[in-house]
Amino acid sequence: MLEAEFDQFAREYQEQHAASIRLSGETPDFFAKYKIDDVAATLRRAGVKPRRILDFGAGVGNSLGHMRKAFPDSEIVLLDPSRESLDIARKRFPGQASFTHFDGKTIPFADGSFDLAFAACVFHHIPEDLQIGLLAEIGRVLADGGSFFLFEHNPWNPLTTHAVRNCAFDENAVLIDSREMRKRMAAAGLSNTRIIYRIFFPRLLARLRPFERFLTKIPVGAQYFAHAVKPAV
Repeated sequence: MLEAEFDQFAREYQEQHAASIRLSGETPDFFAKYKIDDVAATLRRAGVKPRRILDFGAGVGNSLGHMRKAFPDSEIVLLDPSRESLDIARKRFPGQASFTHFDGKTIPFADGSFDLAFAACVFHHIPEDLQIGLLAEIGRVLADGGSFFLFEHNPWNPLTTHAVRNCAFDENAVLIDSREMRKRMAAAGLSNTRIIYRIFFPRLLARLRPFERFLTKIPVGAQYFAHAVKPAV
């Protein structure tokens, strides 16, 4: 999570992302929206309305617009090690969130500060030796009963691996399968993690997407999310 590396790509992020996912037939906004829709639907079924939300590794703020619509009354904090990315997010969404820089290791908030933490395709950029520590940091700043949703690319999906290979800002990315991610989350104290696989059909076959709700346990979706709830002490 070197700041200079992310600063380098911040202003070109949208264009490079769009180019890398061309085969899916979708836009970056499609992928940003479905993630927030999934989080909101999961919390709605549980009767949960988060008061404070942490968008961990928020980058240029692609999730913020959808997050603000889904959780209009929540306080939202975007956290990222790239000042350049946060500056872009702040200009895109003035006054809609707090924009906080951090050192890539320690989250600068007190224990139990957030009811919801969210990370969208962030951890494949983080060196492996830092991941458990950062996952533990996320667990630390979650309130008891708070939810953490971690979305990642699925390395078992060929379209996903093609997109990553052809994306400049993913040059140093190391994809993490769901089984390994579950182990790392458990090592960080985030146990009982539920894995859901998502996005099985490209836009060309979008008419089949209503059937995806029956496929969420099959590990071939383009992405997956891990959902953990912090137990009350």
